[in-house]
Amino acid sequence: MRGRHRRMNRLGRGGAAFVAGIVLALLAPSVAHADQVRDLEYWLNDYGFSQAWKTTQGAGVKVAVIDTGVDGTVPDLKGAIVGGTDVSGVGAANGQKPLGDGDAANHGTWVGSLLAGRGTGPGSGVLGAAPRASILTASVALGEASGSISSDDQIANAVRWAVDNGAEVINMSLTRNTLDWPTSWDDAFEYAFQHDVVIVAAAGNRGSGTTEVGAPATIPGVLTVAGVDRQGKASFDASSQGITIGVSAPSEQLVGANPGGGYVQWAGTSGAAPLVSGAVALVRAAHPELKAADVIERIIKTAKPVPGPVPSPIYGFGLLDAQAAVTATVPHVSANPMGDLSEWIKIHRRAETPTTPAPGSAPVTTSTPQSLAPERSVRMDQLLWPQWSALTTFWLPFSLIAGFTALAALGGVGAWRHFRRTPSKE
Repeated sequence: MRGRHRRMNRLGRGGAAFVAGIVLALLAPSVAHADQVRDLEYWLNDYGFSQAWKTTQGAGVKVAVIDTGVDGTVPDLKGAIVGGTDVSGVGAANGQKPLGDGDAANHGTWVGSLLAGRGTGPGSGVLGAAPRASILTASVALGEASGSISSDDQIANAVRWAVDNGAEVINMSLTRNTLDWPTSWDDAFEYAFQHDVVIVAAAGNRGSGTTEVGAPATIPGVLTVAGVDRQGKASFDASSQGITIGVSAPSEQLVGANPGGGYVQWAGTSGAAPLVSGAVALVRAAHPELKAADVIERIIKTAKPVPGPVPSPIYGFGLLDAQAAVTATVPHVSANPMGDLSEWIKIHRRAETPTTPAPGSAPVTTSTPQSLAPERSVRMDQLLWPQWSALTTFWLPFSLIAGFTALAALGGVGAWRHFRRTPSKE
């Protein structure tokens, strides 16, 4: 586990966001129709949800959706929302007002419907991954719409609110697009972990500039979700990579319910994350005695393997299998397999600590390193292959000097041998 924490600092800098601050992990949607929706939900059978429902549909489990607001008036979410709040200062008190413009405003409802949609009939509407789980909605305003409260503070406040209101799972389909995160998140996420809450976060999308995962997906203890296409292959645009990825789920050809009615087909790890959050809710409903660490262990250890190393920075431990996560026998673990935030904080948040000086001596301070800033991080591949900056600032000059030195040495040896072979003229 400690090795995982050390490797976390070797991630490279995340890509540029399409808006400032925390962004949503989605790609552009297209229109879908109500009579098509259920047929489009290929993941319900392909990823074991329909089979897992024979055991449980998630009843009794509260999942917090920290997003741009989940509209509980859409028919697909009737009865799903049991509580809400707004942490932005510009939304509705119940957290159900869609915030932002265009896709951003619809985003929270898409996510909520994929997680816990009830459908609109026996074969119509969006049926979520955990169709009997309950939603707590915490609305946030991101980018230019964030108002006077920073996005970072909104997220920290939303996490604490979710914990205090009984969430057993928190879904975060958003990214900060940086490896690091503010200290306010240290406190909020630790608070969640101390209260046995599973936090699920989207890895982000290359198509929107996130080439490598950013916070909250880099935070130890968080279950990070990458995206795959319908064939189970890593999605190029609708996913990103990083060593903190835990599991993969569908992120292409997804469907969602729109605020006010109607449906869309969309893509992004924003949609993969609530599918995993739904699977977590199913596990928690089927095994209420399990702690968060054991729940996460079930998700990753029952994942369907993919070719290559496990875990990998592309797929994590493999493809989500909801049925196996609910029904398989998985040994108990004593620690969160995705890491320990408290341990990370002890190592990387230490400030200058004054020491007690000896009598008569001048006071001294001991400086300890802070956590690495993103631009100072080194990816695993960079440890094997030197980057251009390293080649030009060290390896190239060193190679030239070494080359000239070797040539000079060879020249000297040759001259000495020639001198010894030359007859004396005495």
